[in-house]
Amino acid sequence: MSSSSAAFRRGAFHRRLVLIFGLQLVAVVIACLMGFYDVAPPLAVLALIVITSVLAWLAARRQWRPVSALARVISGWNEQQPDLDSLEPQRLPRHSDADLAELARGLHVFASRVADYNQRERYFTRDASHELRSPLTIIKMSTDMLSDEPALSESGQRSLGRIRRATRELEAVVESLLILARESDNGQGEHDFVVNDVLRRVLEDAREGLHGRAITLQLDEPARFALHGAPRVFAVLCGQLVRHAGQHAAGQGKVKISVLPGAVEVSSSGIGRATNDASHEQGFELAIARRISERFAWPLEWGGDDHEGIIRVRFPHTVPVTE
Repeated sequence: MSSSSAAFRRGAFHRRLVLIFGLQLVAVVIACLMGFYDVAPPLAVLALIVITSVLAWLAARRQWRPVSALARVISGWNEQQPDLDSLEPQRLPRHSDADLAELARGLHVFASRVADYNQRERYFTRDASHELRSPLTIIKMSTDMLSDEPALSESGQRSLGRIRRATRELEAVVESLLILARESDNGQGEHDFVVNDVLRRVLEDAREGLHGRAITLQLDEPARFALHGAPRVFAVLCGQLVRHAGQHAAGQGKVKISVLPGAVEVSSSGIGRATNDASHEQGFELAIARRISERFAWPLEWGGDDHEGIIRVRFPHTVPVTE
């Protein structure tokens, strides 16, 4: 028999509990018989019953200690920084029940697989995003050189514009993937920034991306506040929401970004079709936005009606603007 199987015996926990409460029952019966035959006074009998009950409770609590220890490890589990060694069966107290050891072993295997999967996903996303930056830079330089060609036809200019817009959209996606790939990177360069100022730059980029479409972009600023964090993360989040709203706005639509107290609201509306259908809450842009909102604890909310779709981002911790 191996040392691990000798330390963890199946059914040991149940046998110990049976022994503890069996001895308690015997002690209580003896105490009752002593009181029935006047061998001991009633107070002594009561004291003996109380003492045996307390001892049985302490013994059962001691046997339950490995289960409580495993429960504390699971309740304090941090998926961002997993401590896989804490789920090792060898970390359990000696002579723990084999069923508990099997549970800890299964949790350790499952947590290891999840951690390996998350690590592979981060590596792939990071490497793929870095590899995409070089061809994107080449495409941008090539389009800039082509735009200076005087002999470029009108159709060529239109094609060049489409290439530029697609390149900007792909750059936003790559930037988002790089942010999400870095679990320990909360955006780099964190400081206080005014959301209104960042949103103006987001709208400028969005206007270039929506060039050629009859969609109006509007910034409404009934409020003004700042955040402590990375402006590029905030810009990527809002940029993805604006892109999504522009994709789901009708032919002659309007996308409005409103700065509210402690929130930013992006609404899309237009003539031609409803925008607040089931597809409005789907799409690659929103998938990235959801991941960013979860990472930085900026909750997303959906609203609107059949004629207008609304996505609101709430910021629990804002900084007042002092100017």
